[in-house]
Amino acid sequence: MGTVTIFVLKAVIAVSLLGSLAVQILLLPLAWADLAGVPTPARVALVALAAIFVLTLQVSAISIWRLLTMVRRGSVFSAGAFRYVDTIIGAIAVASLTILTLAILLAPGPAAPGLIGLLCGAALVTAGGALLMVVMRMLLRLATRREAEAEALRGELGEVI
Repeated sequence: MGTVTIFVLKAVIAVSLLGSLAVQILLLPLAWADLAGVPTPARVALVALAAIFVLTLQVSAISIWRLLTMVRRGSVFSAGAFRYVDTIIGAIAVASLTILTLAILLAPGPAAPGLIGLLCGAALVTAGGALLMVVMRMLLRLATRREAEAEALRGELGEVI
């Protein structure tokens, strides 16, 4: 992956993180105020779910940033990369559960059935993203093993020469 691509991706992540901070600092308090007529338990749940969802995006973004740094350094095929991939998988899984929880909380109320269906579909697609990352983790495991094998062969070749 080229340095320009990594730079652009990091710039996009930085802008996304700034936007997510704006959501946490500005929009979540406004959402709390807008829900003034809603019963307190529902109000807390809705704002908390939104905060958790934003946090999962931030955790994923920071982990991707770290992986991009490893790519730039040429060290992505190492044991250290698994920590970040596992973190991304966990964050995506939590995001999926957050969306599903929102759907479950809204279902008994006046929310349109179509909205509940869309939220359930979004939770399913998000869970699929977590499963895709599990597959990517398996591919990273294979690549890491191949890298270790290649390094061992280079060492043996060096001894022979």
